[in-house]
Amino acid sequence: MILRKGVDVKAIIIAAGRGKRMKRLTDDIPKCLLDFNGRKLLDIQLAALRHNGIEDISIVVGYKKEKIKYPELKYYVNDRYEHNNILHSLLYAENEMNDGFIASYSDIIYDKTVIRKLCESKADISIVVDTDWRGYYDGRVGHPVEEAENVVFDPEGRVLNIGKILPDKDAAHGEFLGIFKCTKKGALIFKEHFNSLKEKFAGKTFQRAKVFEEAYVTDMVQDLVDSGIPVHCVKIEGGWKEIDTIDDYEKAVIDLSKEEQKAQFA
Repeated sequence: MILRKGVDVKAIIIAAGRGKRMKRLTDDIPKCLLDFNGRKLLDIQLAALRHNGIEDISIVVGYKKEKIKYPELKYYVNDRYEHNNILHSLLYAENEMNDGFIASYSDIIYDKTVIRKLCESKADISIVVDTDWRGYYDGRVGHPVEEAENVVFDPEGRVLNIGKILPDKDAAHGEFLGIFKCTKKGALIFKEHFNSLKEKFAGKTFQRAKVFEEAYVTDMVQDLVDSGIPVHCVKIEGGWKEIDTIDDYEKAVIDLSKEEQKAQFA
């Protein structure tokens, strides 16, 4: 199934951060503008979203915000990106979260089928989880497996535990990609829960974050689960790449070039 234009879901890309592990590669541009064989990382994400009929797309910018020039996008500025984290960055686009939406980290490359599977989920809150995640860390430099955003889920695919530090790594069933979806009802739940947490935990420890302002999306998901709110997994096997280090980038450039050549002569 390919969704058509006008589907009742928006997309929010979170692109405010510095990407310090990329070192010289992000001295002058944000990570989402890294070049992959003539295409920007952001272009690849936009193509996957638009292939599935998602045209209403916003982006949260911060670091080198003036370099991101896509007139068709809606912009939200996180001018405190050095003092907060991905969760807070997302909520700068709270005005876009009144209806169904997809949220995506800006440093991941994913195939259009990943978005299709996520869109097909009927759950109010769904996260994309790669169940074939372990091999991805073989030979990976600068981003050890201990930093994977792991997920444990029950037989029905509901999240039980999520985050970078799990009690038993062998129990991890998958890795969170950094993409999730909320229906209109799920968006209301997400926003109300965030705002109640903001009042209670501002400046205080929250889940695995030292302070609430530095929380990850995974901290929010864990708190939803702990509060009895179901979060469902959309399970995939591969079809994505995280660009967190220079090594990740260089390997992805080579891999994408091979994939493009294979598609060209198929």
